Amino acid sequence: MDLKKIMIVDDEPDQIFTVKQTLADFDDEYEVISAESGMQCLDLLENNGAPDIILLDIMMSDMSGWEVYDKLKGNPAWEKIPIIFLTARTDRIAKSAGDFLGDDYIEKPFNREELKKRIDKLLDSN
Repeated sequence: MDLKKIMIVDDEPDQIFTVKQTLADFDDEYEVISAESGMQCLDLLENNGAPDIILLDIMMSDMSGWEVYDKLKGNPAWEKIPIIFLTARTDRIAKSAGDFLGDDYIEKPFNREELKKRIDKLLDSN
């Protein structure tokens, strides 16, 4: 079985740890890499290739998730990577934009089974 590569982009190390631990509990189905900023995400993509899916926080200090999203979708090499906005931002505008722009939107704190289900759904459809 091929491992699916998942990138977590979040400027909170504790959140990255939580997501990595959650995904590690699912029988080593995933290879998980992380970026602690939007710029680090773009650097990793440039130098290491594209993951199968990206879990992207909206509120980050160097560059917002919206800005990262724009750069991803503006690059032909990255535009087809599924994106799940995984964020604590729960206002109506963020939810609407997350649902419209991204492939999915999940609020923090997240339900671990729901996160896996949504990741697998997107991975299976690509």
